[in-house]
Amino acid sequence: MTEMVYGAIPVQSGDPVLPRWWRTVDKWTLSCILALFGIGLLLGLAASPPLAAKNGFEPFHYVQRQAFFGSLAICVLFVTSMMSPTLVRRLAVLGFIAAFIALAGLPIFGTDFGKGATRWYSLGFASVQPSEFLKPGFIVVAAWFMAASHEIGGPPGKTYSLVLTVVIVLMLAMQPDFGQAALILFGWGVMYFVAGAPILLLVGLAGIVVFGGTIAYSNSEHFARRIDGFLNPDVDPTTQLGYATNAIREGGFFGVGVGEGQVKWSLPDAHTDFIIAVAAEEYGLICVLAIIGLYATIVVRSLMRLMKERDPFIRLAGCGLACIVGVQAMINMGVAVRLLPAKGMTLPFVSYGGSSVIASGIAVGMLLAFTRTRPQGQIGDILLRRGR
Repeated sequence: MTEMVYGAIPVQSGDPVLPRWWRTVDKWTLSCILALFGIGLLLGLAASPPLAAKNGFEPFHYVQRQAFFGSLAICVLFVTSMMSPTLVRRLAVLGFIAAFIALAGLPIFGTDFGKGATRWYSLGFASVQPSEFLKPGFIVVAAWFMAASHEIGGPPGKTYSLVLTVVIVLMLAMQPDFGQAALILFGWGVMYFVAGAPILLLVGLAGIVVFGGTIAYSNSEHFARRIDGFLNPDVDPTTQLGYATNAIREGGFFGVGVGEGQVKWSLPDAHTDFIIAVAAEEYGLICVLAIIGLYATIVVRSLMRLMKERDPFIRLAGCGLACIVGVQAMINMGVAVRLLPAKGMTLPFVSYGGSSVIASGIAVGMLLAFTRTRPQGQIGDILLRRGR
């Protein structure tokens, strides 16, 4: 906890891995992640028993699974955060290739579990959603391309990253999974902006996105149905959004009490996409603000540490990872209060879901690895190194 009070302690070469990691890692971010995981288990105790009873399982079946997947995610997070940025980049490239191949195979081997979108592989004992694992790998690969374009005589990395982004967005839109497609596009846009993109170009790309949304609305019944439901001023109280907004309203400032909420008996996705509605109903606005504060701390702390980073790749990758974690949380909560159309997106580390929580562990582990305190050297030395 020393860093929280006195600031970062410079790394000393030759130290064992664990002491060096502990001195250089961002303990505020790490503490927030562990707090979110604990809150997720607490909310799972309230939200999952109705679904477990409906499916014929033990009352805390889904909580036990969440504890298992969450523990695995925390282990992955710790291991990843101890890696060097170079090793993180190499493993991220391999993981991205594997996830990209898996994503391409979904139309043939995937399943939709009756939800109208082919996003998963069914393994019998569990399911895997490739797009969750694609996100952190994509951010690192795109950051690598953009950073390479800054090198003297380097490749047109920004163009490569744009082409890769368009391909992935189209693949996700075909599932359809417009929420993940928007998140991928946003992550790329943040990195492109940080890398020095002209504002006019970003405005033009935003216009293309709006045009693409118009086409999707005209040709995708799944997309049009969600947009129409969002724009409709009257909320059907028997829909998921109706149940969620009513639960948030009933919760007030301090909630109706632990275990006293009713929304979990009506919402089929109370333990996943609408977990924040359970939190708002039983624990009130105070709990929701605490969750928002934890996510805000992760994003702000990470960006502040990345401002001191002189390596373009680390700065770009870290910004992209921090922003997609924060924006995914914002989208999930925005859907529950009807500020955004329904997206089918989980709340990182809080919602139930094996693929989601493990992929979040990988993403935040990478973020912690990139934001660790390390000697920056003189800016002149870095420029000389590029010119050789």
